[in-house]
This record gives sequence, C-alpha cells and structure tokens, in this order.
Amino acid sequence: MRTLVAAATGLAVALAVVLTLTALGTPSGGTSPKPLLTTVPAHP
Repeated sequence: MRTLVAAATGLAVALAVVLTLTALGTPSGGTSPKPLLTTVPAHP
C-alpha cells in the first residue's frame, strides 16, 4: 500500500512540474552568432 501511495505521489509531482513548465511557455532566447567549435585546435 505504501508503494502505491509513493507512486501516486511521484506521478502527481511529475504532472505538476510538466503543467508548470507548460504554463510558463517557451523561454525567450536566441542563438549565438558564433558557431560552435567542433574540432580540436592543433597543438603547437
């Protein structure tokens, strides 16, 4: 019984987090003008 209560509590918390993030919407931001380095620079 305790396991069932813990599972229901965890599910309720997870659902509350998802609904909170959904209510906040997408963050306003942009992309960086500089490209990411994908290779390791040569060592001298």
